[in-house]
Amino acid sequence: MEKDSILILSGGMDSVTLMHYRKDRIALAVSFDYGSNHNAREIECARKQCECLGIEHLVIPLTFMSKYFKSSLLEGADSIPEGYYTAMNMKSTVVPFRNGIMLAVACGLAESRGLRHVMMANHSGDHSIYPDCRPGFVNAMSEAMREGTYEGVTLEAAFTGMTKGDIARIGARMGVEYADTYSCYKGGEKHCGKCGTCVERKEAFIEAGLPDPTIYEE
Repeated sequence: MEKDSILILSGGMDSVTLMHYRKDRIALAVSFDYGSNHNAREIECARKQCECLGIEHLVIPLTFMSKYFKSSLLEGADSIPEGYYTAMNMKSTVVPFRNGIMLAVACGLAESRGLRHVMMANHSGDHSIYPDCRPGFVNAMSEAMREGTYEGVTLEAAFTGMTKGDIARIGARMGVEYADTYSCYKGGEKHCGKCGTCVERKEAFIEAGLPDPTIYEE
């Protein structure tokens, strides 16, 4: 199968699963360092996963985001709220138009390398809080990318309608090592177990009926 795609790879459960799921098509995985609390730990996991699959990994700095954008995700571990993604207090973790910026860079990179598609691993659990994960955004961004490139680069988001539990089940079938993924918004050595991404991670394994290999502080 032709390797025709770039994957935006955070190093979390969803994007790592998508990389394994579409490994035969992915020519390059790109991670973005935008100054979040958990970037460094996520990127290290992304690097390990790419080495495992023999996929080229590129890290692109987006340091302007942490300098100019407002989000608790960019303000240190103590600023991160605890609770569920669906709670409005999690709105503070939104980094404005983060996915749009990353996709624009990935689109330019794809056309520069002669690749036809960019992949992202958003899912249905993201929709209530994060506008740039919703189906309307995915469709509009894909059309903008197609119209704005000579080769008609498009966006693929295979997990948009799935839950995180669905994604965990797919990964389990492929033998994804979820211990080598990172999700915690606080960015500590261990997952905190309380922030939105930790709560969602725990629930995903429960929904999927799988053991959770994550080490939590509590």
